[in-house]
Amino acid sequence: MENVPSPAEELVILDRELSQLDARRAQLLVRRTWLLAALRPVAPGGPVAPPAGRPFAAPAAAEASPPGVQNLLLTLGGLLLAIAAIAFTLVSWGEMGIGGRAAVLGVLTVAALGPPVVLLRRGLLATAESVAVLGLVLMVLDAYALHRTVLAGTDGVGYSAFASAALAALWSVYGLLLPRLRSPLPVAVAAAQLPLPLWALTADAAAPPVEWALLLTAALDVAVVLWTRLVGVRAVAWTTAAATGGGALLIGTVRSLAADGAAAAAGPAALLVAAAAVSLCTAWRAPAAGWVSVVSGLAVVAGIGGVIRAVVPDGWAVPGYLLCAVAVLGVGRAVVPMRLLPGLAGAAAAVHVAAVATTLPVTVAALTGPATTLTDIWSGSSSLPDVDATTTALLPTPLVLLITATVLVSAARHRATAATPAAASGTPGSGPARSAPVSSPAPHIAGGADPAAGRPAAGSQDGAAADADAPPGAPGPGAASSGGVGPDAPAWTWPPSVAGVRSSGAPGARQKRAAGLRNAARCGALVAAWAALVVLPTVFGFAYSAAVAWQLALTVAVLALGVRRSGGTATTALVCALGGSVSLSLLSLATRPATFAAFGALVAALALAALRTRGPVQALLACTATLYAAAFAGATAAAWELPPHRAALLLLVVPALTALLGAVLRRRPAALPVEVTGAAAGLVAVPLAAGHAPTSALVLALGGVIAAGTAVRPERRPVAGHLAAVLFVAATWVRLAASDVTSPEAYTLPVTAAALAVGALRRRRDPQASSWTAYGPGLAATLLPSLVAAWGDEHWLRPLLLGLAALAVTLAGARLRLQALLVLGGAVLALDALHELAPYVVQVVGALPRWLPPAFAGLLLLAVGATYEQRLRDARRLRDRLNRMR
Repeated sequence: MENVPSPAEELVILDRELSQLDARRAQLLVRRTWLLAALRPVAPGGPVAPPAGRPFAAPAAAEASPPGVQNLLLTLGGLLLAIAAIAFTLVSWGEMGIGGRAAVLGVLTVAALGPPVVLLRRGLLATAESVAVLGLVLMVLDAYALHRTVLAGTDGVGYSAFASAALAALWSVYGLLLPRLRSPLPVAVAAAQLPLPLWALTADAAAPPVEWALLLTAALDVAVVLWTRLVGVRAVAWTTAAATGGGALLIGTVRSLAADGAAAAAGPAALLVAAAAVSLCTAWRAPAAGWVSVVSGLAVVAGIGGVIRAVVPDGWAVPGYLLCAVAVLGVGRAVVPMRLLPGLAGAAAAVHVAAVATTLPVTVAALTGPATTLTDIWSGSSSLPDVDATTTALLPTPLVLLITATVLVSAARHRATAATPAAASGTPGSGPARSAPVSSPAPHIAGGADPAAGRPAAGSQDGAAADADAPPGAPGPGAASSGGVGPDAPAWTWPPSVAGVRSSGAPGARQKRAAGLRNAARCGALVAAWAALVVLPTVFGFAYSAAVAWQLALTVAVLALGVRRSGGTATTALVCALGGSVSLSLLSLATRPATFAAFGALVAALALAALRTRGPVQALLACTATLYAAAFAGATAAAWELPPHRAALLLLVVPALTALLGAVLRRRPAALPVEVTGAAAGLVAVPLAAGHAPTSALVLALGGVIAAGTAVRPERRPVAGHLAAVLFVAATWVRLAASDVTSPEAYTLPVTAAALAVGALRRRRDPQASSWTAYGPGLAATLLPSLVAAWGDEHWLRPLLLGLAALAVTLAGARLRLQALLVLGGAVLALDALHELAPYVVQVVGALPRWLPPAFAGLLLLAVGATYEQRLRDARRLRDRLNRMR
């Protein structure tokens, strides 16, 4: 083997080494200059000048390499020559005769196409490339000149088709004769895209339709991709095949959708099936293009589904397309290699998603229709959604959903059955699997032999080559692992395992991904089946009572499924059950018996489900049951025709029951959410009773009793104790206001005395108890009502007595270092003083000039800003002192 470089390559090597020597010489010269400056004698008393520059500083790197500059110059030169030739042909053409024109263009073309042969022999590849490109441009100009002079009477479109075919052939021959040139063959492939489409645009009777011309052109591009190894040619062929094939598919799909009969849809269907065959052959023969099988699956569904759409009634086209997708996946499983099944599965999944999307309007109307059609509660009229369509037109909706659910269940089941023997066989490649059913796939042995069949495994190169060379439908040596037909064929899996392709990730990661896909398939199947059953009353026009019973049975069934299952299926079932319960509750509001039956059944079912579950699911179900119990109580009050303030008393049963349930559950996770939900339901009673003051006071007092009972438990005491105190005080105020009491102290002082006595005993037993817990409720019971009364009192006695009492409480808090006394007393004292001084302040402000308050505010801001840090430290010190108090 001769390893001596060619003269051109050797010249490049020498130029590179000379440039490196020049760089080293410049570096040494810089070092020499620095050394001479360092050895130069310094004048006495003169400053010592440091050597300039860095020693051994490398010269700046060149911004462009010599080959790059050469290629740029050659490209610009060829471009200028091409522009000159075009200008000469188009502008100066009429100044010469026919002979002169032909002679000039012929000489220029030969002069441009001939020199590349000599230049390639001398190793001047870039120069030859530029001159060859110029020759290609001149050939196009020759074709244009020929049409303008000799063939001026011919059709322009037809001549363009012939000229592009001739140019593509000539450029292909030129590129094959000079294989070192990189431009002719890609340009020839690009020019080959024009003949057939241009021919289709002519008036020739033998010309094919445009869509078929595009498809044939795409098929030729695919052939180029499969039969050539040049990277540039393959890239251009891939791009043009995608463009022409996509155009053919687009035209075929549009015409298939516009066809109004089976005969009209047959032509587009044949086109789409042919396009599917081309794309499937491409994916079959090119292992790196397995994704192209997606196009084949979609094309077949669009073609055959278009024929079905043309013959079925309105509204039934979607099931036709969906069944075509299922059939494509099943047939593909039997005849195509396993590595192509992911693409077909992706196409089928896209069709399923689109089909399910068409069912959303009816499904959403069935779920939310009661909320939009119900005019009045217990009006007696049906609240079923009124869909303007017949049963025949609506029947495809549940049918599509059921087909989707069946496909997803089948996919999850087959995946699970295929994973069982794989798990039993241990690590792939460790040996043959233990006793497994015939339908289970053989273990993957990377690059080895299949011990069960005595042939190369699907993962080996021999097996992949055999599969690639096998014609469609014929099982090859790797048929057992690539989709062949026979007793050794593996079970259909979802997603299909790709034979011959190395899987990414560790086996554990692959198993987790497969388990996640199986779980997602099960969840999707459950949602689709539930939606199909939900829309049945709307589709078949059930009677109102039958619709309510159907929705109730469906909700309870899905809830039971969620309780019995685990994982994602359980979560999906619970979400469906909760959504169905909301729809059922809205549907049942049309009549009184339906309302009580639905709410009562929902409360019972959710409570039983909560008893069978644990953790957050139990809390969610218990809270939902509490909400429906509150709705049941409200419906009971409405049935008894109670006024709002009486209904509020009945609604307090819910927080009372939840408080008792919380005491039973105690520290279980569901206890706190249930009690909070019950308390939220109890809060609704407060605005309901607001219109009747005595009942409002009673509601607040009963709420305080419930909170006080909850505060008996140590874990609820910090929050429930304060809430009970607030509710009792509020009840007292409301009751006093309802009784037109103008002197609340007569009622609050005994309460305050008793509360302070209890607080003192509490502090004696527990010195660490907070003053807010011990003394806060007692002080607030008198100080706050008295403050409200003082602000509306025109006399001076009440504000004076209140101020003296607040001052005494404040001084006691400061002396005993009790936070509650200090804060409450100080706040009441400040507000009482503000009330007394407010009239005088208003008089003073009215007597002052208008410019004085802004000036005073400005001075105050300046003073605060000047002493900001000190004031901030004082505020922090005050806060710390308050925090240290009990």
